[in-house]
Amino acid sequence: MKKHLLKLMVLIAILMLIVPVAAVAAPPAQDGGQDYVVVADDWLSKLADKFLGDIFAYPAITYYTNQKNADDSSYAKIKNSDEIEVGWKIYIPSSEEAQAYFDGQTSTAGATGGDTIKIGALAPLSAPGSVTGGEAMKIAMEIAVEEVNAAGGVLGKPVEMILVDTEGLPERGTAAMERLIDQEKVVGVVGEYHSAVGLTAKEVAHANGMPTVFAETWNDKITSVQYPEVFRIAPMSSEVAAIHSNFIASLGVKRIVIMTENTGYGIPAAEQTTAALADLGVEAVTFNADIGTEDFSGIIERIKAENPEMILVTLTGETSFNFEQQAAEAGIGPQDVPMICNQVAADNEAFWANVPDGNLCVFTRIGLPLSLYTPETTAFVDKYIARSGRSVAESYAMEAYDSFKLMAQAINEAGSTDSTAIINALENISYAGALGNIYFKYGTHNPIPEGVDAKWWHQFPDPAVTLVQYQKVGQASADAPVVYPDTYKTADLIRP
Repeated sequence: MKKHLLKLMVLIAILMLIVPVAAVAAPPAQDGGQDYVVVADDWLSKLADKFLGDIFAYPAITYYTNQKNADDSSYAKIKNSDEIEVGWKIYIPSSEEAQAYFDGQTSTAGATGGDTIKIGALAPLSAPGSVTGGEAMKIAMEIAVEEVNAAGGVLGKPVEMILVDTEGLPERGTAAMERLIDQEKVVGVVGEYHSAVGLTAKEVAHANGMPTVFAETWNDKITSVQYPEVFRIAPMSSEVAAIHSNFIASLGVKRIVIMTENTGYGIPAAEQTTAALADLGVEAVTFNADIGTEDFSGIIERIKAENPEMILVTLTGETSFNFEQQAAEAGIGPQDVPMICNQVAADNEAFWANVPDGNLCVFTRIGLPLSLYTPETTAFVDKYIARSGRSVAESYAMEAYDSFKLMAQAINEAGSTDSTAIINALENISYAGALGNIYFKYGTHNPIPEGVDAKWWHQFPDPAVTLVQYQKVGQASADAPVVYPDTYKTADLIRP
């Protein structure tokens, strides 16, 4: 009896030691995924934490649920990871499935393993982000990696690019930047297409002292906050808004509609353009839609009621294609009403496939006009066209390429992976790239003087911005003539 009692006491003691450990352990790995029905107060990061032990694993739930939806409509289609509804049937992947997703969405280029210099990269490679733009940026940065390594690498070591998909979502930008810094141990970060992502990612960069060169994020606040770590080579929304406004006013237009997106790029861009137009005597009415919107029928009817003389589209990516074609089918497309389409129209294959009625569309092109191509521009464009199979190198491809090579040059000039040394090298850099000669006029090396807007901090001041127009159905964007400004003009605008 005493022996049994002793064994029981030992067992109880063992359990007392085990239970507290189990109480704080991460959720066990699942053997397989499972269906789940959304209830009140659920959100994806909460479910990711509950089932996968990681709040940042929620994109895997979005991905696998949408994969299920493609074959079985009983599963929800998640267009925005921030918005799920009670009663939706979703799929919670297993830990192994989630890891497989992230392995697939985090790609590497250049040397792998061994002693390398890691540079992080951000781009939208899946919806609701601009997949067209993200894929272009990915190809461009892979070319940059190859060139850097062919020239001897960085600090005498091979450079390795760690590319993470941001999906065009702000919260994903935060998670991606944290992953690059905390897990991948990169020494610098480049790229990104969406301003909404850049706005959150820059906060992580600043908090961690991470040198960052944004490629295609236009929101003025990217640089106006004057973070030491943050640089940009794309134009600013306010500057592009001024060009759009001057072009619109030059046509004698007095009333336009702006079709924009509810993002950190779309709303400020619409507001800045509206203000600039007002100064020129032009009235603007703005309509908003969420990124990823597919059906614009209701909004288009409201736009038609405004009788606009012109339409400016500041929706991005594939969402802009949806609006532009539906507008054309409703009789207010670019062949009916003068329209400035989103710059993703520069991908003429994707544009004509999605907007077959898009002739006479005007769109913004960033980068040197063909007549002003430098040897560096020509060399990159030739490689990009050969690699991508596209007929032209889009502006965001050039920006992505230059952002990576700019960072690599800065690290070499710094002679160190120390972040302070890299930032100092970026402030004083002169880099000849696809966009021309890139430099940063203002920073700690040259403080912004009184009377100069804070947005020029760590901002490339000279990106060329032109408006071009498709004037033939199926035309290659490389052949589309420049219609504004007069400095670069190669043909007159054709009005509907």
